[in-house]
Amino acid sequence: MQALGTIDRRDQLAALSDEHRLAILRRLMCGPSTLSRLGRDFDKHPAWVRHHLKRLEAVGLVEPAGERTTGNYTEKFYRAAAGAFSVHLLVAPATGSRNPLMVLGSDDFALQILASDLNEGPGDVDMVPSAIGSLDGLVALRQGLADIAGCHLLDAGSGEYNSPYLRHLFPDRSVEMVTLAHREQGLMTAPDGRVTVADVRDLPGGGLRFANRNLGSGTRVWLDARLRELGIAPESIEGYDRELRTHTDVALAVASGSADVGLGIRAAADRFGLRFTPLFMERYDLVFAAERAEDEPFARLRNRLDSKAFRSEVARLGGYDSGHTGDGVLIDG
Repeated sequence: MQALGTIDRRDQLAALSDEHRLAILRRLMCGPSTLSRLGRDFDKHPAWVRHHLKRLEAVGLVEPAGERTTGNYTEKFYRAAAGAFSVHLLVAPATGSRNPLMVLGSDDFALQILASDLNEGPGDVDMVPSAIGSLDGLVALRQGLADIAGCHLLDAGSGEYNSPYLRHLFPDRSVEMVTLAHREQGLMTAPDGRVTVADVRDLPGGGLRFANRNLGSGTRVWLDARLRELGIAPESIEGYDRELRTHTDVALAVASGSADVGLGIRAAADRFGLRFTPLFMERYDLVFAAERAEDEPFARLRNRLDSKAFRSEVARLGGYDSGHTGDGVLIDG
């Protein structure tokens, strides 16, 4: 019996949706038991116990644990397949593809172009990006919920993007880190110029309403590190606790007037006709398990990244640089 098991299939989750089966599993996590003993524990007929026990066994949550023979009577013991279980189940968008390639992580316009290009190409694999934030994307990759993680996490100590986080999260596994693009981040404000900000130092005070990104996003990681460096208390920024999931959401908040300023990529500001004050360039990488690099979907992805057509598409986005698109680094676990 393993110490910690993973519930990562829908049939397993469905089996545990019944409160009686959940109770039986929890009882068996304490130690092996028989049908008759479980019947006494739950005040139920052994046939009732057997019905639920076989369902749990069929989905791999319960397993045989030996037999005991007394005279002419043989009784089977059962136990939980693990001492405890964690639930890791991803509900993915329906694409019609038999093999959706899930990309979880940071919001990015070049990633949207890449997904569109691959999905229109040959084969039955669709790329499905979902913006959940850079750090959560890497965690999802670690847990097996994502095929690819998209991230732009700055390590303040080393000044490096992404690789320090990969070495920390994947000490026992090799992953490949491939550059999607470099892109420009900065402050977005209304086009009429009524709000003027030159740096994050200008965010506290003055009644400016800030549109922030969600915890775990690369943009938020950069901002929080910069605020610590400058000695600025986050609570001194009005709207700091207003978390938005994508760069488009931030740009829309500024364009609609519900926020005065937001931090995000130039391409999002351009899309809504906003003023943009550049602050820094960053690297956005795609990360996946090294052993999958030769699989057909990943070979298609690399070929597309290396193509002149894709790099030209990316270069046309405001604030994007495709000069290192497709560059790969192996991070050995």
